[in-house]
Parts: sequence; structure tokens; C-alpha cells
Amino acid sequence: MLTRLSIRNIVLIEALDLDFGRGLGVLTGETGAGKSILLDALGLVLGDRAETALVRAGEAKASATASFEFAELPDAIAEALDDAEIEVEEGEPLLIRRQVKADGGSKAFVNDQPASVALLRALAPALVELHGQHDDRGLVNPRGHRALLDRFAGIDLGALERRWAAWAKAEAQLAEARERQEQAKADQDLLIAHLAELTALEPQAGEEARLADSRADMQKGERLSGELEELRHIWEGSDSPLASLRVAARRLDRIAPEHPLLNEALAALDRAVIEAGEAEEKLEAAAQALVHDPQALDAAETRLFELRALARKHRCEVDELPDLMRAMRGQLDSIEGGEAQLDALEVAAREGREEYLKAAEKAHNQRIKAAKTLDKAVAAELAPLKLDAARFLTSIGKLPEEKWGAHGMDACEFLIATNPGADFAPLAKIASGGELSRFILALKVALAEKGGAATIIFDEIDRGVGGAVASAIGERLARLASAEGQLLAVTHSPQVAARGNTHYLIAKASSGTVTKTSVVLLDEAGRQEEIARMLSGAEVTPEARAQADRLLEGV
Repeated sequence: MLTRLSIRNIVLIEALDLDFGRGLGVLTGETGAGKSILLDALGLVLGDRAETALVRAGEAKASATASFEFAELPDAIAEALDDAEIEVEEGEPLLIRRQVKADGGSKAFVNDQPASVALLRALAPALVELHGQHDDRGLVNPRGHRALLDRFAGIDLGALERRWAAWAKAEAQLAEARERQEQAKADQDLLIAHLAELTALEPQAGEEARLADSRADMQKGERLSGELEELRHIWEGSDSPLASLRVAARRLDRIAPEHPLLNEALAALDRAVIEAGEAEEKLEAAAQALVHDPQALDAAETRLFELRALARKHRCEVDELPDLMRAMRGQLDSIEGGEAQLDALEVAAREGREEYLKAAEKAHNQRIKAAKTLDKAVAAELAPLKLDAARFLTSIGKLPEEKWGAHGMDACEFLIATNPGADFAPLAKIASGGELSRFILALKVALAEKGGAATIIFDEIDRGVGGAVASAIGERLARLASAEGQLLAVTHSPQVAARGNTHYLIAKASSGTVTKTSVVLLDEAGRQEEIARMLSGAEVTPEARAQADRLLEGV
């Protein structure tokens, strides 16, 4: 709830620090005293537009700071602060400060950390609910009516939300599978053609390297074939070098015993024969390895070209072609089995829809029942608030399927008719601001709403009424303040003012050319005097003081 509001140099207020407590706090004062300045200052910290006209004449800047305290930080506030990466320690008050410069521009701070105006506006609905003469928020906005009715009815939306999520997931899976199936069918003919091409070639892993090595060897053989043929002629035949060496060795073997040097020569010659024989074997092996078969070379080059051309076509490496072929076969298999998968997903989506409809229909029936109860409760509050000719209706209509959601399939809106025979219309369409505020009060009392804003403010809800109606308004404000925890009312009615737990007097005073607005927390004597002034006007009479005592004693 709002615990403190500090204002510096805003319009007629030079410096003001106001403390607030629980219950009903009333703000009174003569017309033009500056009650709207307090609301303007509070509006600043809640993200309203920063007008330079708010800066007090002669000052460079103005500021407003509001302090809010909670037993436990509301989820909406905690989420907004978390998104903005602003930390608030448990038990620490929430301080919002806004500065406005006279030459334009403004700054915002949350617990002394720089913040955006967008964050202030995000926090505002959970902090303060303002109902004034031109209110277009809070209960007037139909976007929140369904949630209010659900809280009034005590509807647990958990099961409905889970079933909506399950149905939505099933529908998403079905849509994705259908899209895949349609795309696969569109690609089916192309897949078949590509797979036939791959199957005809039947590529093997590592084949490119093997073909390339074989082709390289055959190309070397083609290049060396002439020289190898010449070498074969040199080494073959009876007059070849190797044959001559062998003949020489045999002749030397016969005479080698005649002298040691001849033996050494024979040994050397034997080694030469052996080396020459090995050379002959190597030449023969090389000739066999580099054999040049023109047909085999042509076949290797043709297959290598076909493999590489197919790899370029599919934008992959040659060694990836076998995997690509298997993947294409898998795609074709999935097309054939896709219909069965679609059937299963369609059953799941249909069952999910049926489960959601059951939960949504249950919530619909609960809302219909709660709406009737709420209509009666609001109707009972209208007559004492001088709205006895008015009627209230909670309208519940089913939304088209494309607008169903986690909260069901209902559109809920609070409608009113202010005159007999008049058609029901939205709350925002009502002509009189005073009537609107009293309708909202009646609705708030009937709802006994929990979980709304921490602080509720009614601005001149009693405008244009008096006597018993003003007394009824005061009684209901006090009752609502007791239920909600904190309610502030700007009022001109002594009957409403007498109901306050705390009473603030707003006054304007002039000294020369300087005019200032001040706010004072009244004690019991001060309350009696102010209520007496409200009863009698400019001159406070003994009779007015006596009447003020009776009002204060009667609450």
C-alpha cells in the first residue's frame, strides 16, 4: 500500500511529505485548494506524461516520490521488476521517484535505480487504482472483467489452462506434421528421380580415392610404357648384359683357383649377377604394376566423372553420396508412413479439443451462475447510492473459436442502463462521471475484490449528492477500505469525511504574489472543525460543530 508521498516544487506545492496508513483516508478542502495537484503528483510516479507546466514557477525542476510497502511483493510487480533487472530486497519498500525539468524532459527511478516510464506504467495497475470523473481504467476497462468475475466465482482456471496448453500443443504438432507431409509429397517425384540416379550408380564409401589412385597408376603406365619396353629388350635375350655377366662368371669360376685375386674377382662378379637379377625382377614387377589398359583407364575416368558430377549436383562430397542415398530412401519411407502418423496426431488433437471444451463449458456455467449472483449484489447497492432507476448486467457471450484461449471461450463485460427502458451499455459509455464513480463503488463493494491494486483512490465520488446518499457512499467506502486495506477519497461531503480513519486538509494560502498549497493531517479537534466548515460554509457555527460531532460519533 501507499505509505508516503513526497512532493517538491509541483505547481503550488513547494515541499510536502504525507504519510498514509491502512483503512479509509479522506482528503478535503475548499474548491481550488489544490487537491488535483496531489493526484497529478501521484500520476507522475505512476507513469503519466511529464508536463513542464507541473514545475513550480521559478524552479528548475520538480519531483514526486511515492513509497509502497507490502507484506509480500505482488507477482505482477515482481515480474515487471525482474524483467527490468531491478532488485528489491524482501521487506524493502518500493520507492518510485520521478523528476521533471522546467525546460523539458524527465527521469524516473525505482529504489534509486534508473527506470523507464514504461516500467512505471507497467507497475501502476498493481499499485494504485484511480476512479475519477473521467476514469477510463480499472473496472471501466472490459479487458479485466472476466478475471474479476472469475475471482468472484472462485473459479480455478488451472485445469482449463492445462487443457488449453495440451490442445494447443497437439494442434501445433499436427500442423507441423501436415506441413512436413505436404512438403514431402511435393518433393516425392524429385526424390524418386534422384534416388533412381543414385541407385543406378550405387556409390561406395572411399570409392573416389581408390578410383583416383588406380587412374593415376594407369596414366603413369601409359606415359612410361615406351621406356619400359626398351629396357625389357636390353635385359632379355642371350646378348643381354645379364647373360654376358653370367657367361663371364662361369668362365672365371674355372680359373679362379689359380690365384687369390681371381677368387675375389669371381665374388664381385657373383654379386653383380645377383644385383642385376634383382633389378630384372623389379623391372618386371614395375611393368606389371604400371600395365596400361586403355579400356580400364577409360572406365575408371568415366565412373570418377559420374560420381563427381552427381556430388556437385547434390552439393556434397563424393563420399557423402551413400549417406545421401540412404537419407532419400528414409524420406520416401516416411512419406509412405506419414499418413499413419497424421491419423494418430489428428486423434490426439481431437481428444485435446474435447477435453478443453469440457473444462471451458464448466467454466462458462460457473460464470453464468456467478453473474446472476453478482447482478443481484450490485442491484442491492444501487438504490442507496441514488441509482435506484439504474440496472446492472454481467454480459457473458461465447467467443468465436479463433478467439478461444487459456481462460476459456467467454467474453465477459459489465453493462449498465441508467434510465428505465434504456438499453444496456458498457460502463465507459455512461454520461455522468459521478454516476460512473458510484457504479464502480457499488461494483467494488459487491465484488469485495481481492488481488487488485494495493491502493484505491476515489476522486469526488460524492459530487452532486448529499444527505442519505452521501452517507451511503461513506459507509460503503469505509466497508470497502476495511476489505481492501487502503482507500483514499477526495471528497466534498461531510458524511464521507466523517467515515475516514485519517483526515487530510488541503489548503491554499497567499503571501504577496506567492501562493502555496499545504496539506495537514488533522487531529480530532481539527477534524471536527473541518467537517463543521463543510456543513456550514465560510462561517462555522455552533450548530455546525454540533452536527459535526454527531457525524463523528455515528461512525
